[in-house]
Amino acid sequence: MVVVAIIAWQTDQAKAAQQQKLAESESAAAAASSSNNKMSWGTELWDQYDNLSIHTNKGIEVLDKYANFLRDRVAIETEYAGKLRRLVKNYQPKKKEEEDNEFTSRQAFRNLLKEVGDLAGQREVVSETLQTQIIHGVTVLSKTLREDRKKCLTDGTMLQQTLSAQLSALERAKRNYDKAYRDSEKAVDNYKKADMDLNLSRAEVERYKNIMTSKIQQSDDAKNEYANQLQKTNNLQQQHYGILLPAVFNRLQELDEKRTRGIREFIIGAADVESSVAPIIARCMEGIVKAGESINEKEDSLKVIERYQSGFTPPTDIPFEDLSKMDPSVAPQSNYSSVPYNHLTIKGGTLTAAKLKKARGGILNSIFGSNKNSLTADGQKEDFSDLPPNQQRKKLQAKIAELQHKVDQETNTRDGLMKMKIVYEANSSLGNPMTVEGQLNESEHELDKLKMSLKKYQGFLDKANQLQVANNSPQSNRNQLQNGHRTSRHSNGSASADDHHDADDQPDDAGSLSSSSASPESGLGTSHTSLPGSGQGSANENPIGEETSYEAEVEMLQPLGTCRALYPFEATSEGSIPMSEGEELQVIENDQGDGWTRVRRANNTNGWDEGFVPTSYIECTLFA
Repeated sequence: MVVVAIIAWQTDQAKAAQQQKLAESESAAAAASSSNNKMSWGTELWDQYDNLSIHTNKGIEVLDKYANFLRDRVAIETEYAGKLRRLVKNYQPKKKEEEDNEFTSRQAFRNLLKEVGDLAGQREVVSETLQTQIIHGVTVLSKTLREDRKKCLTDGTMLQQTLSAQLSALERAKRNYDKAYRDSEKAVDNYKKADMDLNLSRAEVERYKNIMTSKIQQSDDAKNEYANQLQKTNNLQQQHYGILLPAVFNRLQELDEKRTRGIREFIIGAADVESSVAPIIARCMEGIVKAGESINEKEDSLKVIERYQSGFTPPTDIPFEDLSKMDPSVAPQSNYSSVPYNHLTIKGGTLTAAKLKKARGGILNSIFGSNKNSLTADGQKEDFSDLPPNQQRKKLQAKIAELQHKVDQETNTRDGLMKMKIVYEANSSLGNPMTVEGQLNESEHELDKLKMSLKKYQGFLDKANQLQVANNSPQSNRNQLQNGHRTSRHSNGSASADDHHDADDQPDDAGSLSSSSASPESGLGTSHTSLPGSGQGSANENPIGEETSYEAEVEMLQPLGTCRALYPFEATSEGSIPMSEGEELQVIENDQGDGWTRVRRANNTNGWDEGFVPTSYIECTLFA
């Protein structure tokens, strides 16, 4: 009985100690819980390890999905910007279309292309910013979160393994204690029976007593081991679910909140990238609207007039030819050839400007002589006399403005070099004045060349302005040539260099038979005008177009000989007259090297017809 009382007392003491330890553990867990009450995952989700692992993995997958979305969007933005760039490039005006840039509609279209190019640039800015800032940040965050999550899960797994090992140890201790306790109880019962059995010897009873004592000791040891393992397990379990595992869950919560916060910041950042270019895109839209509003149809119509206005006057009425009053021996002549053709139209159809130049400069020049005027890089004459008067003046004015600008630039360069030379001469330590001398000479030479060119083109413009209203007949131009207003003849009969320019002050008609620089078709009037009483204009006819009194007859030129037409000739240009094969005409002015001879014949209407015919079409017999 004493032994049983001792065992019961030991059991009560163990229970009291265990309860005290449990209370201490509960207080420690409560303290840990109160310190971490802000992190709800560690307390509220203490048993949701697997679900938290799955949730955090899905969250990082969402982040990666958003990164892929941004990459696809960047690819679209880049492709869109590239296609806009190619679109702008494909629709840029070609070099041959530059002359049309003066129209407001063309200027508006060019401005539109510029604004669309700027739009493409802004899309490229969006693409690059998203790539370098947002996508890079998402990628770095995703990598960091995966590494942190892996560490947290590794720590959680280790904690679970430690707790499981402790629970296994507790289970073994409990089984040992249970077995030892039953053995001790059996040993006590055997001892009691042996003590009551009078047939057993004292030694046998003592043996049973020793067995009982041993079993009780083993039971106490197993009980103490069980109590020890239980305390360890409870402490570890409290620490596991109260501190260690909540810390892991709190870290998982922190990284998940970091992921969520990152997605929020990245979405807002992507919107900010778009918003940052919105003002520039809005200005591009304003530029497009402004370009559209700048189109002025009336201004474009006036520019068309300025570009294509020839400056020629419309043809006069065709005179009536009364055949009853004409000499039957004289072949009837056609006056219809005096009607000017459109400068881009000839018999048989319409030619383009390039074909017209080729036809005039090639076929006709091969018949009636070569063009003696030098050509510019674009195939036009130096004084632009192959253009209509208005266009000629515009070209000359533009050329003069260009040369004047170059003269001003070169003058500034020369002045700067002169100042530098003066400074070097005053202080030789700054530099050698001889080094500037060569540059100064080159600048002076270039300036002289530019001034000569400027003077030449100013002369072209002055003559074009004078001849604008003095283009009524070839005689007026020819008389100006003879009177020295536009040319001077050398004693050998060849034309000076001025002939090559001045004879082309007016454009050829499209129907001209020759584009020779000295051809009477160049710069001639719009109708065959005749001298009063002689059928042709007076040699003293006013070249400026002012009113002229014809009360005084001008002395007619004396014939130099006669000529016979070898071939028929149709007068298709101003200043020339038609002739039939075999027709006899008077020569009143020899060919002066331009391939044309001035002839005269009588008519039945107003006395005489005078004009120019190709020298190669006639056979001349001059008086001795």
